Amino acid sequence: MDDREYTRRGALASGLVALGALAGCSSDGGGPGTSTPIPGQETTSPDAGDGEVSIAGSELASGFTSPVGVESPGDGRHYVVDQPGRIEVVADGEVREQPFLDLTTRTVDVSGYSERGVLGLAFHPDYADNGRMFVRYSAPSREGTPDAYSHTFVLAEFSADPARATAHLDSERTILEIPQPQGNHNAGAVVIGPDGYLYVATGDGGAANDQGRGHAADWYDAVDGGNGQDLRQNLLGSILRIDVDETEDGRPYAIPDDNPLVGEPGLAEQYAWGFRNPWRMSFGPKGRLFVADVGQNRYEEINVVEAGGNYGWNVREGRHCFQSDQCPAETPEGDPLIDPIIEYPHQGDGITGLTVIGGYLYDGAAIDSLRGRYVFADWLAGGEVFVAEEGADGCDTRSVPVQDEFGTNVLSFGQDDDGELLVCTTEEQGVTGETGAVYRLTSPAA
Repeated sequence: MDDREYTRRGALASGLVALGALAGCSSDGGGPGTSTPIPGQETTSPDAGDGEVSIAGSELASGFTSPVGVESPGDGRHYVVDQPGRIEVVADGEVREQPFLDLTTRTVDVSGYSERGVLGLAFHPDYADNGRMFVRYSAPSREGTPDAYSHTFVLAEFSADPARATAHLDSERTILEIPQPQGNHNAGAVVIGPDGYLYVATGDGGAANDQGRGHAADWYDAVDGGNGQDLRQNLLGSILRIDVDETEDGRPYAIPDDNPLVGEPGLAEQYAWGFRNPWRMSFGPKGRLFVADVGQNRYEEINVVEAGGNYGWNVREGRHCFQSDQCPAETPEGDPLIDPIIEYPHQGDGITGLTVIGGYLYDGAAIDSLRGRYVFADWLAGGEVFVAEEGADGCDTRSVPVQDEFGTNVLSFGQDDDGELLVCTTEEQGVTGETGAVYRLTSPAA
């Protein structure tokens, strides 16, 4: 077996639930499998199937450049990740003058249109006691990153004073570095799972089609490359899962024993793979991991991700063959390429868009009509969000205008301490200006 061949020798035998039957949430409510509920959805919701969904927006804070994340660790404050390099503190509806953490001297220069910068933040489950938090950012090329590459992916731990909401810049401890061949498809989300492990989203390395500089050869010959289907040469195009409370083998983290590639060929940090640019991920109230993956030119998708799952890129874009009239439904080892649970096109019937923005399975109390439904958006949503729900006629995904206040271009979602949804927006189509804002979604009657 040469270096291009894909093998896991039955890594799916333990831990992977077959998800093919879940594929079917389409933008027009039609298509195969639409009678299947969204995983983790409470189908007994009193609103299920009534078709009425109403949402309003209320501005929480504004004046940001490009807010790509907002986190709420339980202290009543909100921490806004502003892409050029600062993590800001919002308390009592005001943006504090002093940032929580300023990384502008450690990130690449970001301006105009860019997918680099400070891209993710996760607080340790015991943050109130230990002050530990994890930040994902784009640094200038470090040692080990080839000269022709764009930059270095950095996942770092910082310590903070939770009472004062101040992080210590000089406390940085690098957890993980990944050479990034191109400047785009950087993903960036970091999330602590219900199991206490840190989940890290990585893009396919950039450029188009998962090809070119920095892209591995893989098992699929119809499309040259790439990293989404490679498990041995780099950690790109994957969801990683690491234990940040332990160290082993000289690494500043440990690999959970039940990761699907432990003891198998491949890099064992990988939890699931076959992604292009997973932009935002979240855990639902029943522990399901929802990951949005930005498409190439035709389709956007939402996946429910499980251990050892292969989500298809660049063999497939959504549920469709990529750059080929025909394509396999499984790898040479017989492992399935798992379809997304939600898909919508760039052009066509139903909802359309350009860049999917992953959200949350709503578990709050403020908006009855959203309970148990997955809320997400598109970068060019234009004052609306998308809501996926199961009704009497099957699974339906629709666009819902946000009444009152709301920004034009959606960048990310978050949750407050009560599980209510927060949405990061901007009026720009690049990293510029001060039109970035964070809104709280509410009921129109609130």
